Amino acid sequence: MKELAEFVKTKRKELGLTQEEFAEKAGVALTVIRKIEQGKENLSLSKVNQVLMLFGHVLAPVIVNDATRNSEI
Repeated sequence: MKELAEFVKTKRKELGLTQEEFAEKAGVALTVIRKIEQGKENLSLSKVNQVLMLFGHVLAPVIVNDATRNSEI
């Protein structure tokens, strides 16, 4: 979640927006932006994608190698 938090915060700042302005533009509650930027793990996937759509992105599954996996399935 750290990568997501850093990505959103950096992009928001590049746009010169406060968290409040960004939340309004994304159509989500301010708490959603704060949770994302704080790296919280209990986020709504639909809300995260709603925020990421402002940058032309969405969350999607990616392949990771064995060295970066946290646990075995």
